[in-house]
Amino acid sequence: MDAPLRWAGPLVGLGISRVVTFSADSDVDLLYAIPVFGLCSVAGVLLADLVVHPRRRGVREAVVVRRRVRDQIPRALAVSLGVQAVLLVVLLGVAVGTASADGAGRAGRALVERCQGDTYVVGPWPGPYYAWPVLGGLVVGSVVCALTLRRVTARAGDGDRRRVRARVTVGAWGVLVAAPLFAVSSTMAVAVFSLPCGGRAGDLGAVGLAGVAFVSAMTAGWCLVALLVPRVHIEERP
Repeated sequence: MDAPLRWAGPLVGLGISRVVTFSADSDVDLLYAIPVFGLCSVAGVLLADLVVHPRRRGVREAVVVRRRVRDQIPRALAVSLGVQAVLLVVLLGVAVGTASADGAGRAGRALVERCQGDTYVVGPWPGPYYAWPVLGGLVVGSVVCALTLRRVTARAGDGDRRRVRARVTVGAWGVLVAAPLFAVSSTMAVAVFSLPCGGRAGDLGAVGLAGVAFVSAMTAGWCLVALLVPRVHIEERP
């Protein structure tokens, strides 16, 4: 029962994203759908933890051992996700601080540059209109995933099952972090590269953002594997 209940979370998340429209703009709707998918995936872990209990056979012996969350999760992946989460917040801060109105007069959706007597407007740009769904999903998802990891770690039961649930939770949080980071960094890279007066500094900035987009895309794929097929991570050194 453990695996079907865990799989129910991502499936419900996909169903909600297909049925419910969070925003009239498709790109913003996707930014809302990502945290919904991740939170539903974590809900599947909690459901499995509530329903599936360890079997009790014969006389059991207990040893008092203090369990730590960091012993249940892949440390390298967790550290990488922490760095990417900080980078996501930094990029959103820069984007919000430099955002301007687009050609249609909608605030916070474009990047404006003035040079050689001309004004250039490029977009989309992840300003406030796009940043708040990402930040809201990141904050809520981080809190829920942290509480879930604490519960999974403290519960009695099979150690292998505990590690599986912990990796599913980390995978869900990774999707919440890496997928928006890919969207933000790739959008910013295209916009910066499109500016005609960016010069060498602009080109280097665009290349750096493209590199972040590539790494975050790979991380999102790996986290999706951890979410859907967590036993792939079990043999990984913590």
